Amino acid sequence: MTRDVGKYVEGCDLCQRMKNRMEEPAGKLKLSEVLQKMWTHLTVDFITKLPVVVRKDMILVVCDRLSKMSYFVATTEGTLAEGLARLL
Repeated sequence: MTRDVGKYVEGCDLCQRMKNRMEEPAGKLKLSEVLQKMWTHLTVDFITKLPVVVRKDMILVVCDRLSKMSYFVATTEGTLAEGLARLL
């Protein structure tokens, strides 16, 4: 009978939403550190699948998290990691 009840509860959407969870609740949220210097914390992204212009078909986007200043570097999709590190 225990097995049948377990199968029923696993298959019941309402039972799954209402049952008590056994894990501990998440702790308190922590504030992000306040950045002090520009260009110490960066985000990097790629814009790909662009039309080819002057043999470039990808843009490397480098953004500073403090000032939100961004640099856009035209490159190609075939650029290897070493080449991207040099661009950065």
